[in-house]
Amino acid sequence: MADVNRGNRPLSPHIQIYRPQWTSISSIMVRITGIGCLLASVLVVSWLLAAASSEAAFTAIDGLFRSILGTLILVLAMWGIFYHMLGRLRHVLWDFGYLVQVPVSEDMAKGMFIGATLLTIFVLVVV
Repeated sequence: MADVNRGNRPLSPHIQIYRPQWTSISSIMVRITGIGCLLASVLVVSWLLAAASSEAAFTAIDGLFRSILGTLILVLAMWGIFYHMLGRLRHVLWDFGYLVQVPVSEDMAKGMFIGATLLTIFVLVVV
């Protein structure tokens, strides 16, 4: 066996030499928004449980949702749901073998950020 000095070599891809691509950032963001959607669903369930339990509990939770912080959380959750939805749609297209070329994948990753933002603004303006 060759004498290999494994102690001084960085793991591949190493954070100091690896340049993140749009597709890798997008993939990480889909995972983050998936966790965010789970946390947002906990908030929605707590709102429903408060509505079912008592008027005081509902007033407290509803007051939180109607505050500036609650509105910000709900808008970010909406953006996360749209982003996650577009990410899943991208993966369905890839599973069928469509749009897997590197330049197209990079453009789709950029388009996911733009699309989620535009969908969120559309819902905020229309609704």
